[in-house]
Amino acid sequence: MEVRIASRNPVKLRAVETAFSLQFPGEAIRFTATDADSGVSEQPRSDEETRRGARNRAKNARNEYPGADFWIGLEGGIEVIDGQLMAFAWMAALGANGHFGEARTVTLPLPPAIKTLLDQGLELGEANDRVFSTSNSKQKGGAFGLFTNGRYTRESVYTEALVMALVPFVNELFLTSNTR
Repeated sequence: MEVRIASRNPVKLRAVETAFSLQFPGEAIRFTATDADSGVSEQPRSDEETRRGARNRAKNARNEYPGADFWIGLEGGIEVIDGQLMAFAWMAALGANGHFGEARTVTLPLPPAIKTLLDQGLELGEANDRVFSTSNSKQKGGAFGLFTNGRYTRESVYTEALVMALVPFVNELFLTSNTR
């Protein structure tokens, strides 16, 4: 099986590899990282924009490398809900048959200090790095890791959501109409 991952971020790559090994145990899988445009802003600011970004990444990876079995798009986003800034991500798994499996991560509330920096135009990873005096946190535990003291990480929540996004490709109730 060949899987194209529309990212070069090592956290995202490990999440995809783990999710596929859980959903396709014992299967030989070749993973390839690639660049693919999201077609959305650098910091998506709504659930809809974030989901569209993940789908676009998967589609654009397929357009660039049409011979794979799966193309995976992962997109992190933010949205203000009832005055509270929230962070989350969408996972999009595009199968060779043209069907999508999708899932969203858990939602993480973010404090006013982060919201202020995002409102100034920073991307979430940059804002986190400033507030926590870290560097390149988005290629480590991300906001999830920083705010939960490592109990949850960007990798762990992305893995969990991607396992769910792959359900339509492994569960018999889906496979009758949505085969690989």
